[in-house]
Amino acid sequence: MKVLVTGATGFTGSRVVPLLLNSGYQVRCLTRATSDRSPLSALTVEWAAGDLSNAETLTAALRGVDALVNIASLGFGHAESIVRVVKEAGVKRGIFISTTAIFTQLNAGSKSIRLAAEEAIQANGLDYTILRPTMIYGSERDRNMWRLIRLLKITPIMPIFGDGESLQQPIFVDDVAQAVVLALKTDATIGKSYNIAGKDPLTYNQVIDTVSMALGKRVWKLHLPYMPIVRALQFTERMRLPLPIKAEQVLRLNENKAFSYEDAQKDFGFSPRSFEEGIRAERKG
Repeated sequence: MKVLVTGATGFTGSRVVPLLLNSGYQVRCLTRATSDRSPLSALTVEWAAGDLSNAETLTAALRGVDALVNIASLGFGHAESIVRVVKEAGVKRGIFISTTAIFTQLNAGSKSIRLAAEEAIQANGLDYTILRPTMIYGSERDRNMWRLIRLLKITPIMPIFGDGESLQQPIFVDDVAQAVVLALKTDATIGKSYNIAGKDPLTYNQVIDTVSMALGKRVWKLHLPYMPIVRALQFTERMRLPLPIKAEQVLRLNENKAFSYEDAQKDFGFSPRSFEEGIRAERKG
């Protein structure tokens, strides 16, 4: 079976492609001309130049393909045109990476776009599977835990906006990659959507403690009231002043983000590692 992978050179995609090859799939990667292909340079894959916003290049990339694995973000509004082109190309099977962020109670700007993307996928007659990972981590290429690791390496005091008791359930990147391959192999996943997450939920305080323990450091947590900080950040955002953190990120930190992966476990054997195991692997990597 030949698979077209979008987002192949990205953080998650570069972990998915080797697993697909090891599972016997032929892989074609759709990338922009400016994409850095070095994460996959040692692998035997086909390359197709193009862009998801360009129907002509996507159509060309889909020729002779049996399935699409869409790892590229659904947050840019391209989903409807993607599924239309896929259907016109005669490709029936599709795996799509979405996000559990669609369940946020906040008025996040990308929420409606991602919800519309899932609706477009579900309504177009494809043999689809949608996977919704929680926050993905696992190497210096991730945008969350690696930053936290770097920060905790240099500071003995960690400011926390809020009480730190909101639940998190980060998922290791290799577990996301494994879920993609298992879902593609398993017909029982067709026409279904799955939340996938780390083994157990833990509070943000426990996240800090786990990372600190992995670093062999003692870190003191400094809890700060978060709403005054949110209001200050919102003011600076209205003034268009650049800051390393946004008000929405602080609000999200104080929102529970724990999700059951029972359906994924039952249908395709999804079995994620614990956060402690993932952080140890990230540090070694």
